[in-house]
Amino acid sequence: MNTRELLQRYEEWLYYHEGLDLYLDVSRMRFDDALVDALKPKFEKAFKDMEALEAGAIANPDENRMVGHYWLRDPDRAPYPLRREIVDTLNEIEAFAQKVHKGTIHPPEAPKFTDILSIGIGGSALGPEFVAEALAPDFPPMEIHFIDNTDPAGIDRILNRLKDRLKSTLIIITSKSGGTPETRNGMLEVKHAYEQQSLNFPSHAVAITIPGSKMDELERMEGWLAEFPMFDWVGGRTSEMSAVGLLSASLLGIDIRSLLAGAKEMDEATRVPDIKRNPATLLALAWYSAGNGKGEKDMVMLPYKDSLLLFSRYLQQLVMESLGKEKDLDGNIVHQGIAVYGNKGSTDQHAYVQQLREGIPNFFATFIEVLEDREGASIEVEPEATSGDFLSGFLQGTRQALYENHRDSITVTIPQVNPHTVGALIALYERAVGLYAFLVNVNAYHQPGVEAGKKAAASILNLQRQVLATLKNAAQPLEMAVLAEKAGATDEIETVYKIVRHLAANQRGVTVQGDRAKPSSLTVSIH
Repeated sequence: MNTRELLQRYEEWLYYHEGLDLYLDVSRMRFDDALVDALKPKFEKAFKDMEALEAGAIANPDENRMVGHYWLRDPDRAPYPLRREIVDTLNEIEAFAQKVHKGTIHPPEAPKFTDILSIGIGGSALGPEFVAEALAPDFPPMEIHFIDNTDPAGIDRILNRLKDRLKSTLIIITSKSGGTPETRNGMLEVKHAYEQQSLNFPSHAVAITIPGSKMDELERMEGWLAEFPMFDWVGGRTSEMSAVGLLSASLLGIDIRSLLAGAKEMDEATRVPDIKRNPATLLALAWYSAGNGKGEKDMVMLPYKDSLLLFSRYLQQLVMESLGKEKDLDGNIVHQGIAVYGNKGSTDQHAYVQQLREGIPNFFATFIEVLEDREGASIEVEPEATSGDFLSGFLQGTRQALYENHRDSITVTIPQVNPHTVGALIALYERAVGLYAFLVNVNAYHQPGVEAGKKAAASILNLQRQVLATLKNAAQPLEMAVLAEKAGATDEIETVYKIVRHLAANQRGVTVQGDRAKPSSLTVSIH
């Protein structure tokens, strides 16, 4: 296209939301009118399906659950019995945060809580981490730290940083069931650290869980400081607007009412049953076009703002866990999904943009543009140019350079990074994922692959217990094949080898002798 034709396409497809001052530009995606016309019936059905979803239809038949994250920012849309619970939880979160900030709620060993230690995994960590990075003030009322893995060295790093401040640290433990291994392990590690310092763990601990769960029972038995509810109709990857995200955000001094208001305003915009007047529909259309409705191209996120560094990481779970499905709703094998990766501009113009422009064209880019450079005026670093002008120039130049080399891109523009716009961004992508899933006929609200991985991990740990029991009962060192056989894993010599190798490396009393490059020839003993 020539310059005039590009301008015409830009104006035809540019979306602008006046209330949010948000722009969405899909003009540099090479879809045509024929595709739009072909997708109109699918979108019409998607709008109806989405309306039914928000009205309380069972969206996750595997678990017989509704999907109601949209209700969190607009309780009047929720089924009547749930409305009061949503409102009450929000009020309780704000009241709790105010009491913590004032010191009305404080630990036994200090006049105030100074730090937050958030323990969770997946959606219980990614949303709170993203929002904290994006929105926490420069001098927040409390500092926040995250244990979001079962990595012992990572846990030690956080605990060593806190050291003497453990006595003034508020611990938030988030788990629907209370049995998620990574979260449970983090809780037990932190509990041990408190015991080592003769500190009272329950007086520092806050649970976010489903009433009646294992964690709920533990909280009540031990007398923890507080508990806030999780709802079984809110999935982890869409839980940022629940207590999962709002509690830590409120404690950090973030305006959670504004976050919710931004999401609600975007929800209203994305209910419009018109492709060109609905930003989530435009995103879904662009994704479908780029990947031929089969996820054939990756989504590269490039936010041009340091505070949005974790947005791509947050979207990885939202998009990939929602859309990455082996089967469609009719049971057909489809292997759907869109891979998401990214970092920030302009840093990554010095990293992978070289490949984006000249390498394999297996992606489409999404630029997140923030119009306001900073609070206040900027100095000129060159005549008539500020640092922010350079950042804007790099974005525009990269977008142009990619398009010239037949690399498509989307640009989302917001006025500034604040709770209102971040809430809107979260809601925009939640809706786009839901609509796209309806387009390609997959269930965006279950995750059988994640559950399969958990079951496989549990079987490995059970085998480890059998291996240890076998070694303890052995009178002499055992060859690897014999050990596997006695442990009931004759055909899993490789797995047994990896188990004993890990045990030997961690001072668990296991000794491995022989050529490490030939596992089947090794002998193993325990002392």
